[in-house]
Formats: sequence, C-alpha cells, structure tokens
Amino acid sequence: MTGYEKKTSEVDTSVAFPSDASFPPDLSLVIPVFNEEENLPILYDKLIESLSKLELTWEAIFVDDGSSDNSYLELSKIAARDARVKAVRFSRNFGQTAALAAGIDHSTGVVIVPLDADLQNDPVDIQSLVQKLGEGYDVVSGWRINRHDALVSRKIPSWIANKIISLVSGVSLHDYGCSLKAYRRSILKDIRLYGEMHRFVPIYASWLGAKVTEMPVTHHPRIHGQSKYGISRTFKVILDLITVKFMASCFTKPIYLFGSVGICAIMLAFAAFVWMVVLKFWFHTTFIQTPLPVLGSMFFLVGVQCILMGLLSEMLMRTYHESQGKQIYRVKEVLNLPNSHD
Repeated sequence: MTGYEKKTSEVDTSVAFPSDASFPPDLSLVIPVFNEEENLPILYDKLIESLSKLELTWEAIFVDDGSSDNSYLELSKIAARDARVKAVRFSRNFGQTAALAAGIDHSTGVVIVPLDADLQNDPVDIQSLVQKLGEGYDVVSGWRINRHDALVSRKIPSWIANKIISLVSGVSLHDYGCSLKAYRRSILKDIRLYGEMHRFVPIYASWLGAKVTEMPVTHHPRIHGQSKYGISRTFKVILDLITVKFMASCFTKPIYLFGSVGICAIMLAFAAFVWMVVLKFWFHTTFIQTPLPVLGSMFFLVGVQCILMGLLSEMLMRTYHESQGKQIYRVKEVLNLPNSHD
C-alpha cells in the first residue's frame, strides 16, 4: 500500500502524482458530474486532504454526465497532474444511475465509494465508511441526519419515499437517497443498474445475502450551482421500486404473478356467471338488464390472457438464463470445491 501524505496547501500542481497500475487500488471513488465546474477543484482538494490520512491506495473515477459547462475541462486539468484521477465523458446526459454504472464498470478498487460532486457529501466521512466495512459488513449506507435541503420539495418527499421503500423491500434504511455509500466490489459484480435504481443497490445486495448497515454522515448546504433534483423524481423512484419488487419476487417465476391474477380474474368471471343465473331464475332479471354477462366475459378473457402471458414469460426467462449461462442462484462460498462463480 502507498499513502500520499501531502496536504492540500502543499500540492504542487506542476507535478503529476503516480498511479501504480500493477495492483488494483484499495479504494475506488465513483463521482457523477453534471455542470459542477466550480465545485470540482474544491472537491479534489478536499479528497486529497481526506484521503492522505488513510493508508490506502485509491483512484477517483469522475463521470461527466453530458455537462454543458466546463466540467470536463476542469477534470482534464486535474487528471493531467494526478494519475489517480480518471474521467469518463458521456456523449449526452444519461442520468445519475448511468453515470454510477459507468464509474463502477471502469473502477478497479476492492472497495467502491460513490459520492456527489456538489460538495454536499463530505470526503471526511469516507474513512468512517471504510472502517465500518471492516467490521464485517458488505454495504455501508450514509444517513444524512442533519440534511440541508428544502423541506417541502426535498425532505418531505424523501422521508415518504424512504418509508415506502423500507416497507416494500424489507430492508430498513433511513436515507436511500444519500449517494455516499461504501460497497465491497464482490457485492456489485452481479448488480446491473437501470432507471433511477442506483438508490436501491443496498436492497439488491441484501437480497443477495449481503450484510447491510447505515451510519450518520455529514451533509453540507450547496454553495455553487443548482440542484438537479425535483419533486418529480419521487414518482420515478416509486415506479422503479415497483420494478425492483417485481424483479425480486417474480423474475424467475413470472407465472406465479400472472397466473395468480389470471386465476382471480377467472374466478370473478365464474362468480359473475353464477350470480346472473341466480338473478335470472330466482329474481326474474334477464341477462340484458344487468352488466354481469359483459363483466363475466371480460374477466374470463383477462384471466386467460394473464395465464398465457405468464407462460410466455416463463419461456422468456428460461431462454434468458439458458442462452447466457446465467444461474438462478448465487454461491457465497464452497468447501473442497473450485469456486467457479467468482
């Protein structure tokens, strides 16, 4: 391991910091960037100041998510003098989840720590997160107890979303939206991110058997630039949560979901048929005087369609797993056998 003990004020911008490519670093920082040119030099100085106190090798992967300002130019200047700083530039804005996925894909560290580039996350907390991992955890999630954001547009929707996510997923965390987290690389290798699902990584990890915890982290008010998040993001999170729950519960057995809905619909159709017969012969109500025939036919057709969709989904899932050689399980460890799933 190599440590860099220079303080921020001592950094010589004319000399490039070396990067030992022969071994993967201990720590990879993944930092999405979108129009943060004023914050990037300050963030880099804070990273140097904080990480120089750790006896760990590290790299920082900045992902420019289609910035329209000079963010990438600032990253180029920083990367030119410090080989530990890497940059990935998107052709356009793809969103925070895509930026995190790209950063993870291009990282090589044993531990991966995402954080925001807006200076609201404090790099000083990285040490505490990494130390918490050393207690036997696989994921350590940050919890912004004293959050410096707007109450109505940010705090209240976030509080509601966190409660719903914890209830639906069964993984109880206070702050899913906090970007500052620490992951063991082995946990992330089987997780692919889509939509706004970067906040659900602790849920995926927990469902894979990982030990997940959280700890308080510092949250600063934004100084430069504007927040890119709005209240509309809450609705996207809820829709993604539905997707996550479906993927976890029914991904390998979709017939259970579609078939259950189909059977319920057919039972409703049968109930409608029985009741309209009762109305016909006991209460002298003709079929044209009640909507039950139409409802019964509709429920029956919906039920049949759902069952057929379930069968088609089963065929698709078998094709998905068998064509790509994917397993429907995840091996944690083996005894006296080659661990072929690493």
